[in-house]
Parts: sequence; C-alpha cells; structure tokens
Amino acid sequence: MSEDDLGFAPPPFNPDEALQRLRRELRALGLTEREGRFERGGTAIARAGVDGAVLQAAIVRRPVRSSPDWQPRHLKSSAEVRDFTAELKRRLAAWGDGED
Repeated sequence: MSEDDLGFAPPPFNPDEALQRLRRELRALGLTEREGRFERGGTAIARAGVDGAVLQAAIVRRPVRSSPDWQPRHLKSSAEVRDFTAELKRRLAAWGDGED
C-alpha cells in the first residue's frame, strides 16, 4: 500500500525542530552541550547542527579527549533521528563511565 492509498502523508521533516528534540534527548542522557558538541566528563561524544533541510550529526568512534574520530550522519527524517539516539544510547552503555 502506498501513502496515497492511506489518504495521508507523514508530516514534513523540520530539521530545526528535530535538533531541539535531539538536544533535549542528549541532555537527558547526561551529556553537556558546548558549542554544538555534546560531552561527558569533558570528552566529546556527539555533535549536531542544521545544514539546509538536513540535520548533520556525528558520534565519536571511541571517547578520547583529543582529536575525536567522528562518524558523521545525515539525518533526513524523524526515524533517522530516533535511530541516531538509540545508537548513541547503545554506545554510551557499552563505553560505560570508566572509559572517559
């Protein structure tokens, strides 16, 4: 079945609103925002910002204090933002509090 068969379409993706939701969710995970980067214990963990109609986000491969190795993502839908948040939660749990 296509979207036309159902009689409705999903709401358009608004990257500004998605960024605000993502910021709240990352702060709820215990991360501190500083200049578009989200940190835990002074170590960069994630970053996010709007670029046109896309939300640009990234997670570090491993938390390190200097020269983080970023894994960028281009988030174009609310589902991709949810997947990004879920991936970050999994990584934070795997890293634990001792690896910072």
